[in-house]
Amino acid sequence: MEDLSPRPGDLEPIETASVDELRGLQLERLRWSVRHAYENVPHYRASFDAAGVHPDDVKTLEDLARLPFTTKADLRENYPFEMFAVPREQVVRVHASSGTTGRPTVVGYTRDDLDMWAGVVARSIRAAGGRAGHVLHNAYGYGLFTGGLGAHAGAERLGCTVVPVSGGMTERQVQLIADFRPDIITVTPSYMLSIVDEMERQGIDPRSTSLKVGIFGAEPWTNDMRREMERRLDMHAVDIYGLSEVIGPGVASECVETKDGLTVWEDHFYPEVVDPITMQPVPDGEEGELVFTSLTKQAMPVIRYRTRDLTRLLPGTARTMRRIEKITGRTDDMMILRGVNLFPTQIEELVLQLPALSPHFQCVLSRSGNLDELTVLVEHREGTAADTAAEAGAQLKRLVKNKIGVSVGVEVVPPDTVERSMGKMRRIVDNRPKR
Repeated sequence: MEDLSPRPGDLEPIETASVDELRGLQLERLRWSVRHAYENVPHYRASFDAAGVHPDDVKTLEDLARLPFTTKADLRENYPFEMFAVPREQVVRVHASSGTTGRPTVVGYTRDDLDMWAGVVARSIRAAGGRAGHVLHNAYGYGLFTGGLGAHAGAERLGCTVVPVSGGMTERQVQLIADFRPDIITVTPSYMLSIVDEMERQGIDPRSTSLKVGIFGAEPWTNDMRREMERRLDMHAVDIYGLSEVIGPGVASECVETKDGLTVWEDHFYPEVVDPITMQPVPDGEEGELVFTSLTKQAMPVIRYRTRDLTRLLPGTARTMRRIEKITGRTDDMMILRGVNLFPTQIEELVLQLPALSPHFQCVLSRSGNLDELTVLVEHREGTAADTAAEAGAQLKRLVKNKIGVSVGVEVVPPDTVERSMGKMRRIVDNRPKR
């Protein structure tokens, strides 16, 4: 793979500023953001008052822990625009979640917010190895989902030529990659697998394409998946992190020269990790739930927003700013099976250890009597003999039992059996009766 490490002068000064300089900027911006939220959003004024705290109490970065959390439920209860901190006329764009589990969560942006967002996404693409003049194939969905337009604006800011394909039409995705010869693709990792499968169906060797970098986000994926992608495509596979409630993609990104966790753009987003049981902050290096406070957002500041993502905060390496470890799972996609906690990413790691099995799988939950049961539905690779596929299924059962400590069923099925994703993959299918 081509060396895409940054050259002298590529980075913004804040990316290599001293820790003291960064902390000073964060405190100044934090105090502004907390006051902005308190003075302009009734929800924050009420929650701060109920907790007995005031913006004046924030004198150090550590004082942030005194403030109440913000949750997705808070955003839904204030649907659609009650979390905005500026008059609605100053909001030039809104995005929203799908709302599949209730009211959608709505986020708003001023012109300055969109400018900041494009800046951090451009920084993320550059960190991943993208450069001005590169052609970027954007297969994130456009619309209310923040991925498509977020990646698009950042790529244009960096100076890339953007191909705004969006999701779906997989055959056409492959044709455009072959014809336009992009350097970069931005897409969910699960949909990239579908694109690679389609390349092979068309007789195209994925390693022969022009792609140098894949920037994958919007769902958890493992380092084993990285190795699978890089092996099949001969390109760098780099993680990007974001969530619409905080800004969208571009909150954090891996640096291509290290690929050792995602650098948080701490000049705009202040991270904490808290114990999901006690809700107290834990020291850097300990695992817990990721919490973000926006430092510069105007339209919709968020104070201590609980992401539900599980990770650790780590020291900076390629940049001064701290890193988060790759997301291992979410508190709301954790499955509890006979007292054992497990995540789809753990299953993914084990599936990818078995050459006969493909990364296309789902975790299907059911209930027998009073007991929950899990069946891993996984495809075998093309050309795999029936007895080899059956043995791989048996091996996967043993690996899950030995590595995770719980018994599951495994059903190995032919290629193209498991539901395909045009965006985020539905890794968990819950067929348990509703209580």
